[in-house]
Amino acid sequence: MAEEFLSPIDMLLDENNTENIKLYNEENQEVEFEQIALVPIENKTYAILKPAQAMEGVADDEAIVFVIDEIDDEDCLVIVEDDAIVDQVFEEYYKMLKEEGVDVE
Repeated sequence: MAEEFLSPIDMLLDENNTENIKLYNEENQEVEFEQIALVPIENKTYAILKPAQAMEGVADDEAIVFVIDEIDDEDCLVIVEDDAIVDQVFEEYYKMLKEEGVDVE
């Protein structure tokens, strides 16, 4: 039986999914990301994803914030460029971790 295809967004929203997410960059090359967290803020959902392999411009201990946005009636993952929003997403993520009893500095 063929595997059911799940879009990266479906994979992110499936709380039982632990597989890496595969996205495509501007050169249409596949890039794999480890799921770190989904962070809902106001009416948007943000995803914190860490590149599975070394990525130019991203340190080994860094992750990238994406927003689930609707483009042409289709949900898409879009990199968040606004530093204020990125900071807000990480603040909310750390707050979520603390609520779960995880010690974050």
